[in-house]
Amino acid sequence: MVSEGAAISGTRTAPQRAEAALASLMASPATPDRLRRVLEQALVFAGAYFAGVYTPGDDATELCLAESAGLPRTLYGLRDCYPAAGTSPVAEAHRTGLPRWLGPAELAAGADSRRTPSPDFSVAVLPLGPAGGGCLLAVGEQPGGFGTDDRTSLELIARAVAVPAPAVARDTGELTEDAFSLIMDTGRVEAGGAILRLFGIDRESFDGRVETLLGRAVPEDLPALMSVVEADHMSIGDRELEFRILQPSGPPRWLRLRGRLLPGGEGRSARLVGTVADASSMRSDVTDVARVQRLAAALATAGTVKDVGQAVVAALRKPLRADRIALAELENDRLVVTVLDPPEPEAWPEVWRSEWRTEWPDAPVRAMPTLAAALREGRARIWPAGSPLEPALAEVGPGGLAVLPLPAGSRMAGACLVGWDRPHDFAPDERALLTACAGLTGQALLRAHAFDAEHELVGMLQRTLLPRRLPRLPGAVAVARYLPTTAGLEVGGDWYDVIPLADNHVALVIGDVQGHNAGAATLMGQMRTALRAYAAEGHPPDVVVAHANRLLLDMETDLFATCAYVDVDVEQGTAWCVRAGHVQPVLRHPDGTAEIVRAEGGPPLGVLAQAEFPMTPLRLQPGTVIALTTDGLVESPETDLDAGMDRLARELAAADPAHLGLVADALLTGAHRDDDVALLLMRYDGLAVRPLRESWTVWRVPEAARHARRFTRRTLRAWGVPGDTIDAALLVVSELVTNALVHTGGQVRLDISLVNHRLRLAVADTSPRSPVKPTSIGWEATGGRGILLVEAVSAAWGTVPVSGGKQVWADLGPGR
Repeated sequence: MVSEGAAISGTRTAPQRAEAALASLMASPATPDRLRRVLEQALVFAGAYFAGVYTPGDDATELCLAESAGLPRTLYGLRDCYPAAGTSPVAEAHRTGLPRWLGPAELAAGADSRRTPSPDFSVAVLPLGPAGGGCLLAVGEQPGGFGTDDRTSLELIARAVAVPAPAVARDTGELTEDAFSLIMDTGRVEAGGAILRLFGIDRESFDGRVETLLGRAVPEDLPALMSVVEADHMSIGDRELEFRILQPSGPPRWLRLRGRLLPGGEGRSARLVGTVADASSMRSDVTDVARVQRLAAALATAGTVKDVGQAVVAALRKPLRADRIALAELENDRLVVTVLDPPEPEAWPEVWRSEWRTEWPDAPVRAMPTLAAALREGRARIWPAGSPLEPALAEVGPGGLAVLPLPAGSRMAGACLVGWDRPHDFAPDERALLTACAGLTGQALLRAHAFDAEHELVGMLQRTLLPRRLPRLPGAVAVARYLPTTAGLEVGGDWYDVIPLADNHVALVIGDVQGHNAGAATLMGQMRTALRAYAAEGHPPDVVVAHANRLLLDMETDLFATCAYVDVDVEQGTAWCVRAGHVQPVLRHPDGTAEIVRAEGGPPLGVLAQAEFPMTPLRLQPGTVIALTTDGLVESPETDLDAGMDRLARELAAADPAHLGLVADALLTGAHRDDDVALLLMRYDGLAVRPLRESWTVWRVPEAARHARRFTRRTLRAWGVPGDTIDAALLVVSELVTNALVHTGGQVRLDISLVNHRLRLAVADTSPRSPVKPTSIGWEATGGRGILLVEAVSAAWGTVPVSGGKQVWADLGPGR
């Protein structure tokens, strides 16, 4: 087995290898990137993660970063410029001409220590020649700081550094043909004629907007470009970048951008100045530092472990012409593979296929001793074709194998395997790319795991505030979906509910509380509970929403909420829709057409005390689908609301309503995850058997109970109810009506319904107090037996709130 260092230079020490590499660089003809290439040797031979040169700028009172290599300096809290008279290590090494070696202990008390990604953060600052000539700064993450060989290598690199004038536009007001100047605040850019010709733009037609130039770039390269031209994300490591622009014909053209961010002053905006050159002829078949920069930009936006894997595959497999890449996370003593490219099992060794569990294989680290040794050493290792390796690794790369341990602070996050089928020669720039990718990927995995864990916690909290399951509905089917946002770690305020009501009514509710935080989630739970309570009381839809509006105003919160409430009469096939600032419902009719309901709406809840919430009638045919959603599904920064609603209607029209769950999943495909998404669908089928119903307003007269029994007897006989059931029903009606007349005031109503041989008797009154079943009754008691009689002859009984009062009901089955 051959390690990376040994593969390059046999048994020589790291300082000896560094001296040879530097001698070769300094003997070659001078190029604009020589300084950067010298600094890259600190990454290879001294184990540095960042290396930079600080020199006096145009203003001698400041030391500014002239060139850098490695990870973005912002990861370590490093600045563009330091006062030359200040107390920073950079300033002290510059003034005194003495090196500074700062380990984790010395840096722990620093003001910027909390911003570092690793507790083993260490810094070396070496003067460039005599005092006053600037300094070399290197950052490492070794537990004990830079070792003896590392320090010797850094001293060699500091002596080799020569700082040429940077090849960027000067602050003279005049631009050369290949130079540009971008004002960061406004996005206005001045570009030389050679740059405009590279982009294929005439000087006369150029509008001076940076967006015009960005519009010519290949979309895959835009994230890296935006990290350079946006001031908030500017980092020194991004000053040199290769990107592609589209051509009228043929493949894209490679360009190289070199730039510097000039800080603004009083009355002057910060500017990015630099040059752009054609890099097509200079570009080799393999990648270079620009690919590391693009990987860093991609990993900076990778939110999940899957995103990290995709970024690594994109950065390594095609540029290195690798045949397979595996990314595995280290969990205790097991390696769990999270990404395989290609994903087909047949492309991987037989031993991997035999260990296939569900989607990816996993195995104990001890089963692969070579990999275990690489993880212990913590350095990238490369084995050429024919190296004696265990079968689990040898078959991954018979033509060459690279094993990249992925460090994440003081621990190993996992490993990345890169394999070739045919013999592969590893060039120095490939080795540098692999080493840099390992460090970037390990840190990205650590962040992604934290993101995944917190996001799962947020999703779990959100799910506890939503219905665990939807109720089974007579004559209808409802399904719901909820997707939390992936743009942040705050819980959202979207909610939905399906509320079965009396007389085969069902209320569909969906809403969205402003904001994504704990306050929005709390308010969402309160609003969902309030709407359910108001609906269960039997209020019409507009009153339910009006009550919720008053409640939100009384809570004196700064948040508001939108809501759509649809009361569906399953018996009649009608519905009433009320909107409070929410998006419109969508109806899919049985003939396959979809309609965006133009329902008149009121303001959002919690805005106006005297708001009106008009009701819009809907007519439903069997097979009609009602779709309610929140704006996260139909609106995004790239899509306006009208276009999103039209897209939802088209997709709903094309779906098969027979499988409502599949319809919901299809509608969420490709949903923007910048906001929460809630979706509620209900298919109206209609009742197979419509209930028989009659009602009677009970008169408050001495013989009221007798009149109620007579009405009940006539109704049940007309419906053909058996005689024994009629006798039991008369007893129940007598007891319920008598209790209502004796213990309450106001109107009393008797409702009788029959469906599928199940008879329901219900008596409504104006008192909210429910009847109480006595625990025991003495032989001398004169009351309290009515509810016991009702319970004895009924299959079930209960009470529900209705419009400020209550309804006591009892069900009788056949043969009672």
